[in-house]
Parts: sequence; structure tokens; C-alpha cells
Amino acid sequence: MQKLLGLDIGKKTIGLALSDASLKIASPVKILYRTKFTPDMNSLLQLADQQNVGGLVLGWPVNMDGSTGPRCDSVRDFAHALLKIRDLPIVFQDERLSTKAVESAMIAADMTRAKRAERRDALAACWILQSFLDHLHDSHIVGNQTNAGE
Repeated sequence: MQKLLGLDIGKKTIGLALSDASLKIASPVKILYRTKFTPDMNSLLQLADQQNVGGLVLGWPVNMDGSTGPRCDSVRDFAHALLKIRDLPIVFQDERLSTKAVESAMIAADMTRAKRAERRDALAACWILQSFLDHLHDSHIVGNQTNAGE
């Protein structure tokens, strides 16, 4: 079964997280430090190939009121450019409060500011991907294994 790759797309970095094959658990993978689009995509797609990724979950940076802005335009442009290189299923996942949630958890774990900065984007990607996976299972889209009589 194929996995999903979650992306937290920023101006300088792309946080990456990977699901397990059962599409239940997301794990942070790494942070891709952005250079130019083509080498960045080569790195991303190489990871996708190595990990048997069948689709991407991109953080959708809507404003707190639910409206879209320039950050959503940037993510949409990223998705269109990626699709010109490889046709992969892409879904956008609301990422409101993802960085705040991750930051709060790291502070609670008593992580230093430097360690938090080092891990923030990959953990945000993990939060985004896990939110999507939870939605999949809550909606019974994937893994509905219920048998009659149980």
C-alpha cells in the first residue's frame, strides 16, 4: 500500500512528514531547505519514490477567518508547478494553528529555542498530515474494517 507525504511549504523551507502504509500515523521526516524549484522537486520526488508515496498532502495556509490570501496563492502555484513535473494526487489540508500547536508541544517538552527551530517545519508537516489521516479515518474513507455482528 502506498504512503502519503505531508508538506508544510514555507518561503525558506519545506517540512516533510510521511504516513505509514496503513494511512493511520504520520511521522516527521526532515526539513528541505529551499534553493531553486527544480532541485527542490528532485529531492522531494526522490524521497517520494524511495518511500512508495502515492499522494501529497499540502498544508493550506488559510487565514483564521477561512479566507485565502497570498500564502494560499503560493501553495497553489507550488502544486501546479509540481504537477507539471509529476502527476501525483494532491490534497490541501487546512493548516490553521499547526505551527502554534507544534510550538506549544515543543515548549511543553522543554525543547531549547534552537531545537524547536530545527524541528518546527517537519513537525508542522506531521501535524498537517496527521490531521488529514484522522479525517480519512473519521470519515470512514479508508480502513473501514467493521464487520456485522461485532
